[in-house]
Amino acid sequence: MQIDVAAKWRSLAFLMIAEIAGMSLWFMSAAILPDLTREFQISEFRQAALSSAVQIGFVAGALTSALLGLADRIDPRRLFAFSAISAALFNASLLVVEPGGAFSIFARFATGALLAGVYPVGMKIVVGWGQKDRGFLVGTLVGALTFGSAAPHLLALLGGTDWRWSLTVASLASGLGGLLCLATKLGPFHGTAPKMDIAAIFTAWTNKKIRYAYVGYLGHMWELYAMWAWIGVALTVSFTAHMPDADAIPLARLIAFLAIAAGGVACIGAGLLADRIGKANIAILAMAISGTAALLSALTFGGPVWLTVLCVLVWGAAILPDSAQFSALVADYASPEQAGSLMTFQTALGFALTFLTVQVTPMLAGLIGWPGVFVLMAIGPAAGIAGMLRLKKLPPGNS
Repeated sequence: MQIDVAAKWRSLAFLMIAEIAGMSLWFMSAAILPDLTREFQISEFRQAALSSAVQIGFVAGALTSALLGLADRIDPRRLFAFSAISAALFNASLLVVEPGGAFSIFARFATGALLAGVYPVGMKIVVGWGQKDRGFLVGTLVGALTFGSAAPHLLALLGGTDWRWSLTVASLASGLGGLLCLATKLGPFHGTAPKMDIAAIFTAWTNKKIRYAYVGYLGHMWELYAMWAWIGVALTVSFTAHMPDADAIPLARLIAFLAIAAGGVACIGAGLLADRIGKANIAILAMAISGTAALLSALTFGGPVWLTVLCVLVWGAAILPDSAQFSALVADYASPEQAGSLMTFQTALGFALTFLTVQVTPMLAGLIGWPGVFVLMAIGPAAGIAGMLRLKKLPPGNS
């Protein structure tokens, strides 16, 4: 099949920028939380709800999209653009409503629901541009997602105590990213479903290889978003054992940004390697390193700052590269006209799990401390490795 190489890389460049811009909305409330709580009285439950509402909103949006087969039935570029622009408007509404109030939590829910039209839909677009280099393509997209997810911490650092500036910049970026996605083209491997087929998502169970790819993904998601959402808060607690709050907070924000961004860089390199040595092998290696780093971060918590920073940066770099490979495996084992729905359903299940982990993480930290929470996070990679080992034992083929 003939591929227009120039159109491929131009479209992918536009898509990556759009993905970074759209996903910059995800952790905005967590990144600006220290500034919000200084200005407003927000209970611990509502602080957690501002972050977890995005997760549960994403689940609702992803399940709806998967059941209706939206990414497989309509032009994914238009779906992406509509979702990114609408999410930007809901995010911007936090400038005029009470932070921590009912509507602000609803706005975060709506933002998450609309981001289900950004991340999974972006994967649908990108897998249409290749098969042999699919690990790299999806890895690059997930890398873009990661830079977008890290962006709120950088914006909060640049904005200082002005949380409204950070919020405004992220909203504008998402809106412009939605428009930019319209400039992309669809690849030659793009598949379109002629009609809605709810039964398509049951392939996630009947196809053993897709099932085990889902298991691996769920193990990965057990730790990922809990770490991403709260690592800045946890590091602040750790650093204050050795420095005043005025120094600990900006340093924690910087390391949180670098740790999340490190995963994005690692994702791209791991994608290149995965197309050569196997996607499942890369996933196993990444989870082994991230689980170990989680345990080491627990051991060094509250200790020398440089040692904690080192462990968290390794954790951040290793925690993400497997994510892209789970999605690429689903795309490999699914038919082109079902790939979008099955990848969307995969993310819906994963983010349903993160709703629990993100919500309970700060509560558990209050009971057992952040080191204990880090140890519990390592359970996910262990389960994911077990799923990948089962997948590798299955015979070749797509069933």
